Amino acid sequence: MNLDERKMKILKAIISTYLETGEPVGSRTIAKDSDLHLSSATIRNEMADLEEMGLILQPHTSAGRIPSDEGYRYYVDQLMEEHDSELQAIEDSYREERQELYAKMDRMEEVLKNVADVLAANTNYATLITTPQIKQSKLKFIQLSMVNSRKLLAVIVVGNDTVKNLLMNIDEPLSNDEILKLNILLNSFLQGLTLNDINLELVHTMKVQAGMHAGILEGIFNGIVEAIHEADDLEIYTSGATNMLKYPELISPGQTTALLDTLVEKKALVKLVDDTVNQEEKHGIQVYIGNETPVQSLKDCSIVTATYELEEGGTGTVGIVGPKRMDYRKVVKTLRNLTDDLNEIFRNKEE
Repeated sequence: MNLDERKMKILKAIISTYLETGEPVGSRTIAKDSDLHLSSATIRNEMADLEEMGLILQPHTSAGRIPSDEGYRYYVDQLMEEHDSELQAIEDSYREERQELYAKMDRMEEVLKNVADVLAANTNYATLITTPQIKQSKLKFIQLSMVNSRKLLAVIVVGNDTVKNLLMNIDEPLSNDEILKLNILLNSFLQGLTLNDINLELVHTMKVQAGMHAGILEGIFNGIVEAIHEADDLEIYTSGATNMLKYPELISPGQTTALLDTLVEKKALVKLVDDTVNQEEKHGIQVYIGNETPVQSLKDCSIVTATYELEEGGTGTVGIVGPKRMDYRKVVKTLRNLTDDLNEIFRNKEE
């Protein structure tokens, strides 16, 4: 989707104003507060076009406009192509302070926890960071068996004989022949593989061969991910969960509880970590807006993630979780500089 210069300026003005206020933005506000030098009527016509394109929406009759998920995505994609030099001086002032703080810490766990705390304090969002994972644990075997007519047990053995028992609810009982075929399928394709070896093409091929039982494989894949992470001792540190209470759009019965539980309990964040690390361009910034996130309870949020690496090959994830009206420009720049800091700090500690 290509916007002309005027529409792009108006979209940016709507988003920047909404990021700051959290309130729907009207044409008069844009005309008064921007340097567009356009009449309110002209801006209203352009806003109507942007709404028709799906980039903004009107939450209530006679209200102003707010960005849609598609509008945020267009804005972020444009942002990622820009050079954020205007933020460099600000970030440089933080960098020296951060490096001095982290250099005084001897244990990686202490460094990572403090990284999460500093990020949360500086951004006013929730943050997460993981220990670096080499992900060399291999799947040894999988054994399926029926517990009763509606429950299937998957015994997953990985790495140094780490065992995970996964109990799954199924709609119909499986025959002995069906159990045997699934066991053969799983072990013939997956035995001896690491997480990095299990790609989308392999998963798709297995699901095709499983036919009507493809849904069972999905649950087993999730169990494999958890089992390997347990074998690799994945740790996720979070901070700033209560920062999310500062944003009215994230506060509603049920929604707030689910959001805070996700950030505190952390188990659901494993899927987000895998999604980030397994991206083809794993050294870049990943931005998940609304429904793009792999974590159901964070569908009303935006998440920006990046990876850092140890020289021996371990890869960790650092992320910032906030409302969809987060300051993407600052967050992206902060994560870019932070991952550079972490790479340098851990390299120095190894020396």
